[in-house]
Order: sequence, then structure tokens, then C-alpha cells
Amino acid sequence: MDALNEMMLMRAPTARRPLLGLTVLVVEDSRFACEALRLLCLRSGARIRRADSLENARRHLAIYRPSVLLADVGLPDGSGLGLIRALSCAAPRIDVILGISGDPAVADSVMAAGADGFMEKPIASLAAFQSAILRHLPADRQPPGPRLMTDETVNPDRIAYQDDLTHIAQVLNRDADSEDIDYVTQFLGGVARSAQDHDLDRAVCDLARLRVAGASIKSGVAALSELVQLRLDASGPL
Repeated sequence: MDALNEMMLMRAPTARRPLLGLTVLVVEDSRFACEALRLLCLRSGARIRRADSLENARRHLAIYRPSVLLADVGLPDGSGLGLIRALSCAAPRIDVILGISGDPAVADSVMAAGADGFMEKPIASLAAFQSAILRHLPADRQPPGPRLMTDETVNPDRIAYQDDLTHIAQVLNRDADSEDIDYVTQFLGGVARSAQDHDLDRAVCDLARLRVAGASIKSGVAALSELVQLRLDASGPL
């Protein structure tokens, strides 16, 4: 760790920057969701590191121990629940472990895995983000005095949204199997809701219903692929 990073981690939290001195590891494959979390960390004073898969998260954790872990439940190489379960039992334990997902139905599974809390995506409120972490921090890591409350929200760069759509277009353009489709609906559902893209969210839900019902998913995949491509074409070169 360089001298600047050591100095940042030693700084005490303040009312305006209540997460100052904390390092947050975000295990999240969506660039759009991660950009929102980066902005929230920046405004809160926390340092952020990102892993886009379980494999990369384990590489990070082999080198250093963050103060806070935010783990998405659905990742390209498996479920974040296993990571939460392993880290909740580790010693020394990470101070705050939170599960995140666009599907509120997984909240109970997140808590059963040993997480301190659950946050439903989209995560955009600065006050809610800070509160979700601060309520689980030990007393010596709390900011002194009353925290400055705000109704501020963050708006991630739309380029990150286009990156997520490009990623999903590549998955849909290959011969996607059942696991691929489950990943697409989980990933893109959260991204569409975060971006408030209601038409895309409906197309994701339609495909998910076909998959659950055991019906042919061909029409659902085609409709979703068309919507994704339309958005990519409309965005033009990045």
C-alpha cells in the first residue's frame, strides 16, 4: 500500500464524509450498478475496489481485507451467497457484509448466508447507502456527532449502461443455454430497473416467465435481443 492510501485509510470519518477511512470491495458484474456505487463511495469518503466475478473477488481478498463487502447475488461464475457465507465465518471478519440484488425475493437467502444486511438495486440514495453501512460498523468507526443527512441521489454515466448492454448482446448472440438465460434475466433485470428502462424490464420479465413455465423461450430471446440491439444502435459509437 502506498503512502497516500495509508494516509487516506487513517483519516477519521466526518459528518459530511461518514465513511472516510473505509475500503469497500464491490463484487458486481454490472458496470452501471458499479458506477452508481463508485459515486456513492466517493461522496461518502470511502475508497472502492471492484471485482466483477467470484474469481476476481477471491484474488482481491487474498491480498487485503476490506472494511465493507458488497456482494451481488448473481455473478457470471456463480452465486454471491457462497462468498457471503464463507466470509461471514472468517476470522478476522470483515466489519460489514451486505448482499445486493435487483430481486428482493433473495433477501432471506442473503441473511441466512450470514450477511449483516441486504440492499435492493437500484442503489442510488446517498443517505440509504451510508445508513446501510453505518448501522453495522463498530462504535470506533462511527463519525463523531450527528451525520449530515441529505436526499442526494446519484446518476451513473450512461456509457456504463451501454457497456452492460453490449455484454448481454454478446451472450444472446451465441447459442445460449439455460444457465445463460438465467444469467441474462438476472443481470439485465437489475440493470434495466437501475436505468429505469421499463420496456426492457418488461421484456426481461416476459422471458423469465417463459423460462419458469418451461415453454419455448425462442420468441422471448428474440424480442429481448431486438430491444437490446435497438438501444445499442441508438447510442451510436462510444
